[in-house]
Amino acid sequence: MANNVVDVGEIRSRPMTGEEKKVILASSAGTIFEWYDFYLYGSLAAIIGAQFFTAFPEATRNVFALLAFAAGFIVRPFGALVFGSLGDLVGRKYTFLMTILIMGFSTFLVGLLPGYASWGVAAPIILIVLRMLQGLALGGEYGGAAVYVAEHAPANRRGYYTAFIQTTATLGLLLSLIVILVVQGYINGNYPMVGVVDLQGNPVLGADGQQTMITAFNSWGWRIPFLGSIFLLLISLYIRLQMEESPAFKKMKEEGRTSKAPMREAFGNWKNGKIALIALFGLTAGQAVVWYSGQFYALFFVQNVVKVDSFSANVFVAWSLILGTGGFLFFGSLSDRIGRKPIILAGCLLAAITYFPVFEHLTRTANPALYAAQQVPVTVTHGADDCSFQFNPTGTAKFTSSCDIAKASLAKASVNYESVEGSGVTSVTIGETVIPSYDAAALTGEALAAEKARFDGAVTAALTEAGYPLTAADNQTVAKANNFFDIFTGQKLMIVITLTYLILLVTMVYGPIAAALVELFPTRIRYSGLSLPYHIGNGWFGGLLPATAFAISAQTGNIYAGLWYAIVVALMTVVIGTIFVPNGTHKKDIFADDKV
Repeated sequence: MANNVVDVGEIRSRPMTGEEKKVILASSAGTIFEWYDFYLYGSLAAIIGAQFFTAFPEATRNVFALLAFAAGFIVRPFGALVFGSLGDLVGRKYTFLMTILIMGFSTFLVGLLPGYASWGVAAPIILIVLRMLQGLALGGEYGGAAVYVAEHAPANRRGYYTAFIQTTATLGLLLSLIVILVVQGYINGNYPMVGVVDLQGNPVLGADGQQTMITAFNSWGWRIPFLGSIFLLLISLYIRLQMEESPAFKKMKEEGRTSKAPMREAFGNWKNGKIALIALFGLTAGQAVVWYSGQFYALFFVQNVVKVDSFSANVFVAWSLILGTGGFLFFGSLSDRIGRKPIILAGCLLAAITYFPVFEHLTRTANPALYAAQQVPVTVTHGADDCSFQFNPTGTAKFTSSCDIAKASLAKASVNYESVEGSGVTSVTIGETVIPSYDAAALTGEALAAEKARFDGAVTAALTEAGYPLTAADNQTVAKANNFFDIFTGQKLMIVITLTYLILLVTMVYGPIAAALVELFPTRIRYSGLSLPYHIGNGWFGGLLPATAFAISAQTGNIYAGLWYAIVVALMTVVIGTIFVPNGTHKKDIFADDKV
């Protein structure tokens, strides 16, 4: 049996055949389409939040929309358990087919799902269920793709070839952004604005007494990328059906050496359980927060905090993905020479050191007027028990105290402020202007409306006087791209370069991660073993990052405070990885030890 295993290793040390390269490219292409499906929601989170979470307070809508996005990540470890076991029991190929079917149909149904105005509370509940199905499917996808490619690749090129799988997540995001930009440009250019109505069909009026209007894309056009994913599903199915089973798995199955209980073998004893914990805290947790900070939180930050319009934000991020994606292959190949561990931990350390200045630079560059206004001192003086932590995962909390109302109003305008404990009703001091807030729970009807109008009007006037650009018409300095190629000015190029730096950090931590995880686990439990720590790291540490960072920033009054979450986790990984992750795994024969 030992000779057989060595033979497999010797076979893997030769150059890849044309057929094997085709298998890897087919696997990567199918995975791109699956990531495209998953990231459509992330790219359209703000628009979808307005469609499905209109019943919730505006101050918490972004958090709730991001948590619906995170729901897909929360269940990913459970998908890893289910499909990881199937992958080690019945094979990689057929597990692939199951995951792509679940993902494809779930995405298609999101495009058909009526919004809150039509179905009420049932709409966001069904949306979250579909997001969870997507997460389950993706939980089984990554481990299979990484194992499948690694078990085909030459021993001295595992980092390079598995890096193609690492590019699929970013290319899937890029594909989703490009599709959104094309559809958004066409729909808004050819269809009129749409009036917003409530559950009873009555017009929703704005502060000026006129019906609120939204673009046709925000009203119904956002569904087209979801519905169009059915064509990608058909292509992906065709690609997956052409694939052959992994040669290592076929050989083990023929010799009767497959695991009968991969979950128990992978996590039921300390020898393998310890490896899973090291993989989680010493590699994937830090990799995850760098990945999501550099791509999704950066997009959310530019769009919702820096106040760059949705189209322009997508254009800038798309260009950074185009420019930075080659880094996956570069760092994957480099890891074949110097090892996986030093590159991944260096990326985590660089992120922890540079995130604060980089995100501050993004604000200063993309919206100079906003950045200048943020230097004006703003203070919220509140009673000891008047403020709540405005993190609302269920959407049921009512933020009605005078402190909560004041903080929500300032957070909406991306104001940096200091909280000071005082007594009585909360007041907001903007420059030299002091504005008392109000307690919404103590007021009703016209009295509540009058107090709200007084406070909102006073805050708006004071912020405007302080230089805050509260509307697009007030701000001629904010970056704006008129089309996909409109990036060739100093301001826009600097934004793209800054975002590209964040993407390069992503490629450092993510490019070598698949090979690093594959090399930690024996063949018979490899699918199960690497899937769970990967998806706990990326699903929980990474997937919850946007909502967590947003809530921390809203609570503290500092638009950059949410970055502490990513920085602390990245530093934890640097310390644990340095001590416990083994060196030199890139030289390991991954077929030499297939026994537990």
